[in-house]
Amino acid sequence: MSDEIRKNLEIRPVTVENVEQFNDLLRYVFQVTNKDLSESGYEEGEIERAKQPVLEVSDVFGWFNERNELISQIAIYPCEVNIHGNIYKMGGITGVGTYPEYAGNGLMHDLVKIALNHMRAHQQWISYLYPYDIPFYRKKGWEIMSDHLTFELKDTQLPKQVDVPGRVERTEIDDGAIFAIYEEFAKQNHGSMIRSQLNWDEYWRWENEEERMAAVYYNENGREDGYIIYWIANDVFHVKEMIYLNQEARLGLWNFISAHFSMLDKVKGHIYKDEPLDFLLDDGDIKETIEPYFMARIVDVEEFFKMYPFEDGGKDIHFVINDPLAEWNNNTFGLHFDEEGQLEITHDAIGEEIVCDIQTLTTMMMSYKRPSYLAKIERLKTSHHAIRVLENIIPIETPYYSDYF
Repeated sequence: MSDEIRKNLEIRPVTVENVEQFNDLLRYVFQVTNKDLSESGYEEGEIERAKQPVLEVSDVFGWFNERNELISQIAIYPCEVNIHGNIYKMGGITGVGTYPEYAGNGLMHDLVKIALNHMRAHQQWISYLYPYDIPFYRKKGWEIMSDHLTFELKDTQLPKQVDVPGRVERTEIDDGAIFAIYEEFAKQNHGSMIRSQLNWDEYWRWENEEERMAAVYYNENGREDGYIIYWIANDVFHVKEMIYLNQEARLGLWNFISAHFSMLDKVKGHIYKDEPLDFLLDDGDIKETIEPYFMARIVDVEEFFKMYPFEDGGKDIHFVINDPLAEWNNNTFGLHFDEEGQLEITHDAIGEEIVCDIQTLTTMMMSYKRPSYLAKIERLKTSHHAIRVLENIIPIETPYYSDYF
């Protein structure tokens, strides 16, 4: 960007007063039309009102031109997520966009650096985002951390009814039982969002509320152990999300779906964890697809390590990290576990060396990809012994993440 252009631009916080410009930029960049909004159940002006609460709680930064027009923006949405049983404050990156006539001038590069500094100052040691451009965000330090699986099965492939002691009841989508089930599920499942009411509101964004339905599985003692969010259209049963706390609830919810046999031609649905459905069905010859879903980025390596629930302490190792934007992460991080298994973090080169970039460190610590695999594809530079240490101290559970913002 030339000095002449830069002197006519100003970078500053985006406030609620800018909500119309904020949404106009998003709608332009992501090509959201009035027809799209109408089909999603929004009336004129409603999307701006719906997004205002997000702006009120988020920290948004943008570039403004000499006419005080918002031309580039990034929003940090404050959330909480479960990282292997510990609750981290998470900075959700959203609302990212630049008008095309200003693209290619490094505006977003500057905004991302501001966002990283802001998240660090607010103790958000991890950041998530939905990537519209995976290579772009990889260059900024984010890496894939979860998958989105879709499945499709014919009515004849529905599982047979299985006797379970509980029952399923249809209910409203805002039934308190659904919130309670998800809360318990999120605290048990690595990667999950701990949903506030605003997070739930965003969870429903862009969907026609008149089509949504819900059902809850209750065990024989009346405890709610699972739910399904779904809708039925054109002889297809669509599963938005199925959450269960145990296998009894899973079977009960599939009994509920199979009970619609006479109404359906197909069942289509979504899974947000590395658990393909085919293995669980009698007829596993179904259509399944998998694609990357969310990306994550460690904002501050040292602080992230301090909260991380490493497994039984191993021998000393140290990381040498390369971070393209967060200079505080370009350092050596030694992990020393004392006799009681307590972690001490130093900046000394103790034990064996592990060299990687922030992207690789993130996907490994999120357990999306294992150390041995990352070493095999040469994303980790270290010894075989250090890989064994990492395999022992990094929990195995892969992330579950079904939200969107």
